[in-house]
Amino acid sequence: MNALADLLVQYKALEFGDFTLASGAKSKYYVDVKTAVTHPDFLAQIAQEIAQRYEFDIVAGVAVGGVPLAVAVSLAAKKPFAIIRAEEKDHGKKNVIIGNVAGKNVLLVEDVTTSGGSALYGISMLRNAGATADRVVTVVDREQGANDTLKKEGISLLPLVKVSEIL
Repeated sequence: MNALADLLVQYKALEFGDFTLASGAKSKYYVDVKTAVTHPDFLAQIAQEIAQRYEFDIVAGVAVGGVPLAVAVSLAAKKPFAIIRAEEKDHGKKNVIIGNVAGKNVLLVEDVTTSGGSALYGISMLRNAGATADRVVTVVDREQGANDTLKKEGISLLPLVKVSEIL
């Protein structure tokens, strides 16, 4: 088991029961990275690993789960971050993306991937804004289709932990 997998278990990121996932799928377990990364030591370790492992100009996260990861990686790498809203706002500047990504090599970070829908949305928004975006780093890949979904669009899924490592 890798060190991050051990920490996911330590911070009780894996829960068993009856859950409906964001993808709509039913599951007997839930991977709660959002709560686990509220622990600063764990968040810092994830951020350091991503910052050291990958090259990028800007790191981005889709609200809500990707935002703390993007901010932490930004601090660790000393590079800018961007936030991708879940939907366009009808007030202010109405931007879906907070931060300037045009012409930049952007690394998208996710807390958990299942079907890949959120990651695909994030990459699509980044590309629409003029970014080069073809990689998604996820803390946990549930191994339920995200890799295949993203690969069809020329996107690499880069999991720090596969759920099979912690189940």
